This record gives sequence, structure tokens and C-alpha cells, in this order.
Amino acid sequence: MSRSNTLDYLNNPSPQTLGRSPLEWLDRLQRPTVVRVAGRDPSRTRAMATLLHGNEPSGLFAIHRWLLEQHTPEVNLLFLLGGVRPAKIPPTLTMRQVPGGRDLNRCFKEPFEGEEGAIAQAMLAELQTANPECLLDVHNTSGTGPAFAVTITNDAAHQALASLFTDRLIMTDLRLGALMEYSEQEVPTVTIECGGAQDDHAHQLAYEGLVRYASQQDVLSLEKADWNVAVLRNPIRVELAPDATIEYRLTPSGQADLTFPPDIEHRNFGIVSPDEPLGWVGQKGLDVLTAISHNRTENMEQVLQIRDGRIYPAQALKTFMITTNPVIAKSDCLFYAVKATGDPIF
Repeated sequence: MSRSNTLDYLNNPSPQTLGRSPLEWLDRLQRPTVVRVAGRDPSRTRAMATLLHGNEPSGLFAIHRWLLEQHTPEVNLLFLLGGVRPAKIPPTLTMRQVPGGRDLNRCFKEPFEGEEGAIAQAMLAELQTANPECLLDVHNTSGTGPAFAVTITNDAAHQALASLFTDRLIMTDLRLGALMEYSEQEVPTVTIECGGAQDDHAHQLAYEGLVRYASQQDVLSLEKADWNVAVLRNPIRVELAPDATIEYRLTPSGQADLTFPPDIEHRNFGIVSPDEPLGWVGQKGLDVLTAISHNRTENMEQVLQIRDGRIYPAQALKTFMITTNPVIAKSDCLFYAVKATGDPIF
């Protein structure tokens, strides 16, 4: 293993280097790591990042399994493992980011400050050097639910990449400093949300998608895709105020600003009508929530409403990325939503 100031490197690693399990491999990794695997066509490279969040293991599991099997990919592959440090904090694979640290997947833009900024900048430098024909960023959803992909560009190449894993693609104009925004370098880039971090199906989906990504001659042609992709455009991002409190209970305790039922994750990618309650608010009402569109405008009236202390959709909505993790609900977002038809809310 070679080293730089920020990253470690593995070139065509042998099974002995990898250990017998992904957890054993993770234990051997000391820092964010770049793995290079030579392909049959050395003139082309595809890239895949994962573990940007230390509690999202499906990509790590998939890469370890694929590397152990000693495949020769169609083209060179560049793997980027970002959040090695938070992933190794006991209990393993439970910390999204280092306590007190920044969300690495919000650091892929200037200024590249702190430890996470340095990692993001180093990963971007690797991509610039490798000049890949496409890039995947593999995650787990913050709650249970079906897999989907996210992109800032909706064209045939991005739909084709998404179709390696899923038939749902979210297109957003919202910019948060995520690696997905590398698409603006004119490199087709898609984030893959494989499903829940504890879901064996999510791990299998990540592996099968990686096998397709590595073995197919052309992954950017929609004509060669296995299925059509449904595109949802510019979802609303519903966020909780930093000083607000949230509980997950069957009935509100009266102590929290927001209460969701423990099974709220079942709403992921379902349609919720204006007559179906999502949860309860406290005395502050909807003031503890914001509904942020792709152009940073706020229009809660079209998203949520209150009746008798309960929260209802203001119109029929399709919701996703709902979580029952209160830490993620506060540090990232509560959920995303589009109209039930799949169209943007505004």
C-alpha cells in the first residue's frame, strides 16, 4: 500500500491484502483509500466512490466481494473509499461522520476546509488525473425503502448509469457540495441509494450493479439498459430546524416539536394523500420545518399543513429518504417530496 498526505493507495490488490471479510478489510484500512484495478481496455477508466458516510456499508461490501473474486473489468476501475475513519469508530459502521466533523458529502466544493475538505479535494484530484468516462457514488438510504438514483443531469447517459442499479432516478438542481455535482465536469455522475444500511438486499443490489458496471462494454447507452427509468424532477427537501426536537412514537409525548410514528419509513416512495396524517407537531407548529426547493425558495403551504395538531400533506405527495434516525433527521433532512404525479411541487 502506497501513501500520500491524505490518501492511501492499493493497486490490483490480492485476496491476501483484502482479508476474509469486508470488516477485516476495513480494519486494515487506515485512511481514505484509492483502489485501482487494471482493465482489459487500459485506455478507459470508470470510477466508483463509496463509504462517504461511515454508516453506509453496501458499497464497501460490494467492492470487497468483487475484489475477492479477482475479476478483470472491461476497463480500468478506480474505487474511492472516503469515510474510513468514521466507519472504523466503534461500533463499526454506525457513525455517519466523525463526531464534531463535517459531512464529507457536503465538502466537494470550495473552500476545502478541515479534514473532510482535504479528503474531498484529494478525491477530486484523483478523478481529474484518472479522467474517468463516468462516476458512481454508492450510498445507503438513511431509512429503509427501495433503491433509487440521484443526479443533477437528466439525459440518456445518466439514465443508463442509474439503470445498472434501479429504475428510479431523482433529478435535482439543488447544490449541496455533494460528489454527485462532479457531473458539472461533463463526466456522467450518478448517486446510487441502495436501500437501508442493514438490508441484505441493498448489499446484493450494490454488488450486482457493480458487476454490471465493471463487465459491460458500454454503460452509457440507454438502448442497452435492462429497464426503463422513471424520472422524478426537483424534489422538495424538508428540513428540521437545528434547535428543534423530534421523537418517533405511536402517540406524541408532548415534549417534542415534531413526532413521527416509528413506521414512517414505510412511506418511502409511496403516495400520501392530503387525508393521511404523517405525524404531529408541538406548540411551534410548522415553524420548526422548512421546505426548500431547487432554487432555494420556501413554500411550505404547498407541501405540508396542520389540522388539529397533526401534519398532513398539502396535496398528494410521493415521499422518499424518510428516516427514523433522529440524528440524521436533524443533521441532514427529514425527507424529500414531489407531487404524486412525479412532477416538481414548485
